[in-house]
Amino acid sequence: MRPATTDDAPAIAALLRPLAQAFVVDSRPDAAAPFWASVDEAAQRRYIAAERYRYTVALEPGGSLAGFIALRDGRHLFHLFVAPAWQRQGLATRLWQLASVQALAAPGLPPPAVFTLNASLPAVGFYQRLGFITEGDAVTANGIRFQPMRLTASAPA
Repeated sequence: MRPATTDDAPAIAALLRPLAQAFVVDSRPDAAAPFWASVDEAAQRRYIAAERYRYTVALEPGGSLAGFIALRDGRHLFHLFVAPAWQRQGLATRLWQLASVQALAAPGLPPPAVFTLNASLPAVGFYQRLGFITEGDAVTANGIRFQPMRLTASAPA
């Protein structure tokens, strides 16, 4: 695992696009256009380059992207995606553990009291196993549906 660079944006976008389909509930081309624009390669380059985002990539032994995580403002789990071949092997959990510990120990920043995320509905159970709880009802916006969740943070050991 290592911090992402803007050179990782094409691989991140390629991994993200088919997996992000789980969010889409309105298949009309224009309905989810803002969402698709927010997850394309150009958007990933902008996010990775921006200070408020922290991306970490996990690479396969051959160097291909196995998964990645992104936190926004050290408090919001912005993206967590793992390639199908690497799912159910603990990689997403390890990415979360690394990112959350880094956020809690970030120098010069107060540690977050709460982490938040907007989970795809199929991923809610995974996030509950990490300790996140649902926050209100699922939301539909811009052609996608997601479940807001939160986790009370604890200091790193």
